[in-house]
Amino acid sequence: MICPKCKKSSTRVLDSRDTNESREIRRRRKCEECDFRFTTFERVETSNFIVVKKDNSREAYNRQKLEAGIWKACEKRPVTEEQVTQLLNQLEERWSGQGKEVKADYIGECIMEKLKELDEVAYIRFASVYRHFKDIETFRKELQKLMEPQRTTRLS
Repeated sequence: MICPKCKKSSTRVLDSRDTNESREIRRRRKCEECDFRFTTFERVETSNFIVVKKDNSREAYNRQKLEAGIWKACEKRPVTEEQVTQLLNQLEERWSGQGKEVKADYIGECIMEKLKELDEVAYIRFASVYRHFKDIETFRKELQKLMEPQRTTRLS
C-alpha cells in the first residue's frame, strides 16, 4: 500500500476489522517512512461484468460512475456512506448473478427500487434524470405513483 502523504510503499497494518454487513475490511495503516497513519477499506471485487447500454454499445461496469450518480441524487439528504455502500454491494451481487452482460435498463430500475426504499426524495431525483422527465406533468405522475401506496395504507 502506498502512503498518501509521502508516496512510499513501506506501510504496515496496525489494525483490521470487518465492517457491518458491507463485506469490507477496514485496515488502519502506518507509513514506516513518515509515520503517517491512514485508513483503507478492502472489499472483494464481484463486479466484473459488461453493461449493455440502450444503444447496444457495451462498456465495463464502473462502480465509481454509478456511485457518483447515486450521491448526486442523495445530495443534502440524510443518507450515509454506509447505506450507499451497502446498497451498491447488494445490487452488484444481484447483477453479477445475471451473467457476463447486464442491461443498463435493469441496473437503473434496480437502483430506483433501492433508492425508493432508502429515501423517496433521492428516488425522485434519480428517476427524473434516469427517465428523462421532460415536463412537470411527468414529474407529477411519478410523485402520484409514489403517493398511491400511502393512500391505500391510510384507508386500511
